[in-house]
Amino acid sequence: MIRILLLAATVTLAPQSSEHARQRAEWNRPQAPFRIAGNLYYVGTSELAAYLVTDPKGHVLIDGALAESAPQIERNVAALGFRMRDVRRLLINHAHWDHADGLAALKAASGAPLWASAADQRTLETGRATDRSDMTPFAPVKVDHVLKDGEVVAVGATRITTLATPGHTPGCTSFRLTVRDPKIGRGRPLDVLLACSLTVAGQPLVGNRRYPTAAADFRRSLDRLAPLRPDIFVNFHASGFDLAEKRARQVKGNAGAFVDRGEWPRRQVVMRRAFETEFARQRAGGKP
Repeated sequence: MIRILLLAATVTLAPQSSEHARQRAEWNRPQAPFRIAGNLYYVGTSELAAYLVTDPKGHVLIDGALAESAPQIERNVAALGFRMRDVRRLLINHAHWDHADGLAALKAASGAPLWASAADQRTLETGRATDRSDMTPFAPVKVDHVLKDGEVVAVGATRITTLATPGHTPGCTSFRLTVRDPKIGRGRPLDVLLACSLTVAGQPLVGNRRYPTAAADFRRSLDRLAPLRPDIFVNFHASGFDLAEKRARQVKGNAGAFVDRGEWPRRQVVMRRAFETEFARQRAGGKP
């Protein structure tokens, strides 16, 4: 968790800097795709997550990583035996360059409409953050449908529920779905939480005229997600849910390596403490 907090703090690097280029290259290192559980697959890079939820009637692709990640995501989908043209919905957890930059290319490759929150729509369509001035721009992409809080994204038998969890961005969105896997718990239903980032990561919490409710939104989102006890928690940075370690256990034969009902409550404690510490620091005059 500490590692992802440190990684997230780098997302404001100037686009022309050598450090920014190094960060992009590191985060874009290849990752072989794999099944997490049931019809939920990991198709992202070694650090920037992208998820494919499959169904005979079509698939849902969540997140786009970087523009240079798009070809890798397309290859990962194909390596699993699926077709990009069968993707029926594109979703995004939040509108920052390291998650949204590849959406335009993936939208073109799949022909799928992009569904996203109203509060992140302008950022996605301009490629520039509305809530802060220090964010790296990214490839703009048109939003085809504005998601409402609690809306269910349905493709075939797949049902993905939208949860508005603002703070990291005004439109930060988490998702929930249920999967079944015959190798895990005799095929019992598994509750999955795909959580939008709840790290501050440089967001001004005090005196932010672009986003004056940022601090209050963080607290509301933390409170909203606190009661959840998902069987599987995943994040949109691989290090944010120890993907490499869990995948290694899975490869060794532990089919339920990603199942841990205690993980989300543990991470909630860390995230809330980190938020309150940063809020107090900024209130005392510290810069974001």
